[in-house]
Amino acid sequence: MSSLITLDGLAYRSPDGRALFENLTLAFGRERTGLVGRNGVGKTTLARLILGDLDPAAGAISIRARIALLPQALSPVADATLGDLLGVAEALAVLARIEAGDGDAADLAGADWLLPTRLDAALARMGLAGAEIERPAASLSGGQVTRARMAGLLVAEPDFLVLDEPTNNLDADGRAAVLDLLVGWGGGALVISHDRALLRRMDRIVELSSLGGRIYGGGYDLYAERKAAEAVGAVRDLEAAARRVAQVDRGAQAAAERKARRDSAGKRSRLKRDMPKMWLDGQAQRAENSAHRQSLMTERLRAEAEQDLEAARAQVERVRRLAFDLPPSNLAAGKLVLGFEGVGFAWPDGAAVLDDVSFRLTGPERLALVGPNGAGKSTLIRLAVGELSPGRGQVVRGAPAVVLDQRAALLNDDETLLQNFRRLNPDADDNAAHAALARFVFRNVTALKPAGALSGGERLRAALACVLMAARPPQFIILDEPSNHLDLESIEAMEAALAGYDGALLIASHDEAFLEAVGVERSIELSARAP
Repeated sequence: MSSLITLDGLAYRSPDGRALFENLTLAFGRERTGLVGRNGVGKTTLARLILGDLDPAAGAISIRARIALLPQALSPVADATLGDLLGVAEALAVLARIEAGDGDAADLAGADWLLPTRLDAALARMGLAGAEIERPAASLSGGQVTRARMAGLLVAEPDFLVLDEPTNNLDADGRAAVLDLLVGWGGGALVISHDRALLRRMDRIVELSSLGGRIYGGGYDLYAERKAAEAVGAVRDLEAAARRVAQVDRGAQAAAERKARRDSAGKRSRLKRDMPKMWLDGQAQRAENSAHRQSLMTERLRAEAEQDLEAARAQVERVRRLAFDLPPSNLAAGKLVLGFEGVGFAWPDGAAVLDDVSFRLTGPERLALVGPNGAGKSTLIRLAVGELSPGRGQVVRGAPAVVLDQRAALLNDDETLLQNFRRLNPDADDNAAHAALARFVFRNVTALKPAGALSGGERLRAALACVLMAARPPQFIILDEPSNHLDLESIEAMEAALAGYDGALLIASHDEAFLEAVGVERSIELSARAP
């Protein structure tokens, strides 16, 4: 398969001088490649290098394809329309001028006559059939913005797609549309994602880490299996190499002790004068030659063992792994945590969001809040914590809730992580705050970093530390799209911790794998309202 994009010996350093990768060599052809790695390892940076937005510190990038990007940040600019999001506003204006008889020679030369047909097909494929091109982009939900951007990619007909976290803001239907798009895509694709359902449909996985870039054939499940086996094997090889070094050292020590005993015996013989001097001198010379040969052999063996040890160390990724357990919340089994009784809500302009919603969350239950984009999941959460009041019905709150949204709004950008933790947990001193943050891999000076300087995944991880490591753990946690922006390892660590949590959970999420892993028992499904 010929390569559309080739990276040869690529190196890049962040503005603070930190090396994100060195001597990275990869090739991408007409296959679907999932790009994974921990938050901050350089996945989005690599995409920007490929697109030419950044220059490498070393190495070369060869491009033999028309590339289109779906960026992670999708907020439309002010006054933008759906046509602007699709990237077709100007091309449609050219056709409109020609049809109105106002087109000039340049319009006629540059007209894309097949654009309306491609546009209709792309909008239908991404679930936006019949959408008005002049509709304000600000009126679209996050999921609709993502769909519109995806439709724009289809219209442009590139050879290669770069998708940065394409499913972060999508509901189940939107995620299915992205999957369908990629399954039927005939060109190449680089998909930066932690969405395991999406990664399972990849032809191969490329993992970026401190070890560089590693390629794993197949989708996510095969990657996870091989990754785990490699980690075990690398540690086993490291331990074996360390034992070889120790064995050589023990052999050298034993040889030195034998030589010392022989030297001592020779001295005693000389003192006794019971052997001829010539014979003793010969014995001493032979012993000296033997010791020299032994020393050279020991040096060679140790150098080889040290070389093997360094090679083994190089295969073991040195990372600080996230792992934490939640202390008991002591929530009683029969306690009413949250109740909605015939709740309805409409905004002042009259747009109905929720109608006759009823449910009860009792004891350490875990309840999923599901539904398409725009169905009112975030509104229900705001009602649950008292930020909004229902227009009809009643909300009963039996336990205080801690809300963790995907933007981690509880963090103040201008405060350090330590200051945020102390503000949210006033009973904690600096030592307790540092210890809690360290459990979420914010150690030493990292805890003094401003929250506003964190990546999306780091920010959510910091919010988790502030909420979950409180001296009095919350009895009720509300999570709004908790797996967005977290890397795979952080998601798995949070899943493991929440699976053992004895409090109540209300989780708004489109990530079915996450909901299953934390043991969700039932769900409340909301329906989208007509726009």
